[in-house]
Amino acid sequence: MSDDHPADDVIARVAALPPLRDVIGRQRLSARRSLGQHFLLDLNLARRIARAAGPLGTGTTIEIGPGPGGLTRALLIEGAGHVIAVERDPRAIASLCDLKQAAQDRLDVIEGDARRLAFDTLGTAPRRVVANLPYNIATMLIVQWLTAPRALESITVMVQKEVAMRLCAVAGSPDHGRLGILVRWLTEPTLLFEVPARAFTPPPRVTSAVVRLVPRPQPLYPARGATLQRLTAAAFGQRRKMLRASLRPLGGITLLEEAGIDPQARPETLDVADFCRLARTYDRTAPSEAAAKPVDEVVEPGQPAPAAPFSDQD
Repeated sequence: MSDDHPADDVIARVAALPPLRDVIGRQRLSARRSLGQHFLLDLNLARRIARAAGPLGTGTTIEIGPGPGGLTRALLIEGAGHVIAVERDPRAIASLCDLKQAAQDRLDVIEGDARRLAFDTLGTAPRRVVANLPYNIATMLIVQWLTAPRALESITVMVQKEVAMRLCAVAGSPDHGRLGILVRWLTEPTLLFEVPARAFTPPPRVTSAVVRLVPRPQPLYPARGATLQRLTAAAFGQRRKMLRASLRPLGGITLLEEAGIDPQARPETLDVADFCRLARTYDRTAPSEAAAKPVDEVVEPGQPAPAAPFSDQD
């Protein structure tokens, strides 16, 4: 942080900016459904999200889709030493000019698509993501970040409540699925609080929720990521069927019995340990395609995708 702009001065300048509704009106910034935009204008709520992310003073705080800058203001007021806001909408970038001037070297705005950015090259470590994610790409972004989970110190994001429930689900719950398996394997997930639709402009048709994911130093159990994704995709792709049927193409009853799992079980009853044991068994007993692969490998560079892409239904 520059000595010429002490933290208290930056906070005062940011807090003195015109209300967000005035900024939106002046810029004629209407939310676009195609970009999944719902603007968060309640600064108290935005500050609650910023505080939920933990200490922000060191390293880099990365925000996706800042829009007119409600959460961006909150991050700066709550002491973020350096914020990098990634926005693909040129109209929103124009609305951030006054905020950028107030924050000076504590805020950088990048015009671009978050799906195509290498987050481990942005700013300095430790890096954390704090964002009100566009609903239409939230799951895609989270899964992308988990391909290199230890590049980020934490991920604190607002998403649809249904997605938040899947991210934090445990075995036996109706929300338990392949997304939750991957998330819990690689991170410690926490569902923090819900956010009503009325907090946004325009209000979405769903309730939102804030979740925090803290990457683990190592995956929770040894397993090869590509195999784990392949097995969970097959199992939860037919979640009403018993595993002996849904996993038949991958070994069926023989594979399940070798792994010590009841062939008549359904996928939602298996926890992360069960699926990791199943993945290790598959790699040990399947053809040589699985040989000599790291047990905690999540992505295999240059190789075809091991399973169907994740969606908000996973």
